Amino acid sequence: MFMSGKKIHQSLLLDLDMAWDIKPAAATDDYQFALCYETVSNRLTQLITEQPIELIETVAERVADCLLQEFKVTWVKVTVMKPGAVATAASVGVEIERSR
Repeated sequence: MFMSGKKIHQSLLLDLDMAWDIKPAAATDDYQFALCYETVSNRLTQLITEQPIELIETVAERVADCLLQEFKVTWVKVTVMKPGAVATAASVGVEIERSR
């Protein structure tokens, strides 16, 4: 969910590709060494809804920065789609790649 400065709620779809070292989790089969997708999802929802954002470009950059800084992923590809934004298209969006 995305809220613009105009107080219009709009749905967004995020698609994330992330790179991080999974060896400790795989070697130990221990959840504490894994990246928790629910924690990531909850944090990104909070990030996107905590203040008004006008542009999906801004959403993409903030999401990438959060994943790189807070979750210590080494590389991320963030796709932000805005379904129904244009009458002649199913969805429009942006895609970025960032790394540390």
